[in-house]
Amino acid sequence: MKKIANHIKPYIGLIIMAISLLFLQAMADLALPDYMSKIVNNGIQQGGIENAIPKALRISKMEQLMAVLDEEEEQVVRGNYQLIDQNSLDYKDYLDIYPILANQPVYIIKEGASLQVKQLNEIMGKAFLATKMGENFPVLEEQMIVQVIVGDIQAEYKALGMDLEIIQRNYIFQTGKIMLLISLASAVCIVGVGFFASRTAAGFARDLRKSVFVKVESFSKKELDKFSTASLITRTTNDITQIQTLTVIIIRMVFYAPIMAIGGIIKALDKNPSMSWIIAIAVIAMIILISGIFLNTLPKYKIIQKLVDKINLVSRENLAGIMVIRAFNTQKFEENRFDQVNRDLTSTNLFVNRVMVMMFPTMMLIMNAITLLIVWVGAQQIANSTMQVGDMMAFMQYAMQIMSSFLMMSLMFIMIPRALVAAQRIAEVLNTEPEIQDPPHPKKFKENLKGIVEFKNVFFKYPGAEEDLLKDINFKAWPGQTTAIIGSTGSGKSTLVNLIPRFYDVTQGQVLVEGVDVREITQYELRNKIGYVPQKSSLFSGNIASNLQYPYDDASEQELKEAAEIAQAMGFIQEKSNAFLAEISQEGSNVSGGQKQRLSIARALMKKPEIFIFDDSFSALDFRTEAALRKALQEKTQGSTFIIVAQRISTIMNAEQIIVLDQGRIVGKGTHKELIENCPTYQEIAYSQLSKEELA
Repeated sequence: MKKIANHIKPYIGLIIMAISLLFLQAMADLALPDYMSKIVNNGIQQGGIENAIPKALRISKMEQLMAVLDEEEEQVVRGNYQLIDQNSLDYKDYLDIYPILANQPVYIIKEGASLQVKQLNEIMGKAFLATKMGENFPVLEEQMIVQVIVGDIQAEYKALGMDLEIIQRNYIFQTGKIMLLISLASAVCIVGVGFFASRTAAGFARDLRKSVFVKVESFSKKELDKFSTASLITRTTNDITQIQTLTVIIIRMVFYAPIMAIGGIIKALDKNPSMSWIIAIAVIAMIILISGIFLNTLPKYKIIQKLVDKINLVSRENLAGIMVIRAFNTQKFEENRFDQVNRDLTSTNLFVNRVMVMMFPTMMLIMNAITLLIVWVGAQQIANSTMQVGDMMAFMQYAMQIMSSFLMMSLMFIMIPRALVAAQRIAEVLNTEPEIQDPPHPKKFKENLKGIVEFKNVFFKYPGAEEDLLKDINFKAWPGQTTAIIGSTGSGKSTLVNLIPRFYDVTQGQVLVEGVDVREITQYELRNKIGYVPQKSSLFSGNIASNLQYPYDDASEQELKEAAEIAQAMGFIQEKSNAFLAEISQEGSNVSGGQKQRLSIARALMKKPEIFIFDDSFSALDFRTEAALRKALQEKTQGSTFIIVAQRISTIMNAEQIIVLDQGRIVGKGTHKELIENCPTYQEIAYSQLSKEELA
């Protein structure tokens, strides 16, 4: 997992920016219910009057209020109001607002009074209540005091000639503008977070995919046998996509949901601490639900990923072997095999989806039940004058925000199990160290032994095998000569030549190339000297030229023609309308086996190596084409070392050295003439293919 986590480091800056925007978005989203509460409480219920401090008072009303205050409180009030009459400098500025100024002076609140709002609010609220209810007025919360005396303030405003509808409309519009700006800010944050999250997730997935691909490229055949091809494809595509999706969710929700949940709880408790038990019930219910989902789905997601591997494997085998399937009329068997895997995957997915389907209605039930509970409890508190309607609505919104946060987290927990399984599978690939490693201090090839390949007391067995496949192999292959390897099926011919480019390492002994053990040279330097044509020819999608230029991108057309002529491929290339630009489909499925082999040989020739390895690479060629190809190879590539694995005696009769393998041991070594006289195994193979006259 550490290696996966390291891939996120380059994107820490983007993540920090995304988190910063998420914090701003959360603050904006948490502020909106507060402003909605103000619109309901102050704008609608109180006609736009926010507090118990009138903006203006007639002299008579001021004196009436001052009569119920002590001397200190009176000084505070009078210090925050100024008397405006016709002789005041700013008289005309206030005349339009307070028309009564034309007939009598008016006390108007000073601009600096905003610094003493809390103190003034308490004093003026007390004064209004005392004049309204007498000295034995009930003890009320600050907001409830404003609601009780708002009628008196409105009456005073009406007496001053003020338009109450304008006051109310202005307050609602002003608060609405603030809410609109907050919403726009939240929208900008959402877009920004989406951008940063997408950039981070896409880049993280790209880097991770590249690392997995590079790691797989470094695998020896041992590691490739450990991970099936189908599984490696699933891990590189589907599994990384799962992690990419989770990365977006983590950035978008994992950071945002806790901020919203904690902020919502704080805001809700600030609105009404007495209803905190409702929030506790909601949180506990959500935690129980999410925990149950997580525990039920995690094991199933592990099964799903394995089944995806299996369905990938079955599909690949079916597509690769479609001709064999049709030839044996086993379509029904393959359909049943695919159907079984498909049904297993479907049933597992259905189980997970049923859990998900049950989750959302359950969450909606909890949310609606909590809403009803808030309305029921809130209505009682409103009736008892301990809570305002707007505060109840705000509390309800905060409760919904808290539960929505848990809903987001539940969605995250749905994705986490599957992504965790995917991450473990990717980590398994990244943590696998290839068996074939470059030496820490590589040696150099010996120039005086150019092109010489030598096997010294070589033993080899496959991982997990009980016995050695190759036993005590000793021979030398010389430049300018052909060394052929022949033997019955399973005798170890292909395994032997695979040891030269170090696809496997020997169990015991040494494979020397130009006098140096292949384990003491870098893989690049070693393989740069080898032109390898595998038993199963592989072409890449593109065209003929791109396949032949695979070793060197800048190869000229003349070089392409020379290689194609030696490989006896020019004939069918010229028959194509686009010649070297003729299309090659995936795995070379649009060319015959013989054409594929000749193109593979031409590709190896383009490399101009010192050592050629042909692993049964002439099997799909007719005798005439094979003979012409071998003759051209001898003429055009003199000085190179040729190592040929073959099944046909005719292919190797003219080789300078023939190695005969039987059950992993060398049972014969020499020329065709020598072996036909004194090697029974070679004689048996030869006489099974050709007559004595042809072998003479």
